[in-house]
Amino acid sequence: MKYDIIISGVGGQGILAIAMVLGKACIGENLQVRQSEIHGMAQRGGAVHSHFRFSNEQICSDLIPLNKADMILAMEPMEALRYLPYLKSDGKIVANSEPVINIPDYPEIETITTQLKDNSDAFIFDGSIIAADAGAKKALNMAMLGAASPFLPLSEDTLINAIKTQFKNKKEELIQKNLDIFAAARKAAET
Repeated sequence: MKYDIIISGVGGQGILAIAMVLGKACIGENLQVRQSEIHGMAQRGGAVHSHFRFSNEQICSDLIPLNKADMILAMEPMEALRYLPYLKSDGKIVANSEPVINIPDYPEIETITTQLKDNSDAFIFDGSIIAADAGAKKALNMAMLGAASPFLPLSEDTLINAIKTQFKNKKEELIQKNLDIFAAARKAAET
């Protein structure tokens, strides 16, 4: 088993926290992990992405080749579109529908979602609302991980334990909010 994910978004959206949780989950399932990340001008809303690979066999490279990603997990719709060439023909896109409009001629959101759906198996939803409804808008990353989780070859329990481990030094209330957001988004993706 080998699985390749490109996690993308803009600075401050928690892309690297998703990679950390996934890494802990993979270690919990005794899998090999390789990760690469590009920060760009993250502090200014610039593009951030991570190549995340896991397998039960040795992984030789941190980078995912074009047309080989099993999933694109995008915190922002334009970033999903940007990495579409990496997705293999039967790959899955899980993308947040709420854009981060950080350029003057940002395309219409309907145009982006149409292109994503026309070229892939895409689940596009408003993870920002799920996070905001739980009172933790900054936990969009856990909403996106929750939405991706039914499509990942990792157990739900392993992912939950990884979230608890990742945030173990935070207040119990914050940990529970992250878990609630993860669960609500997972449920949205399963229906």
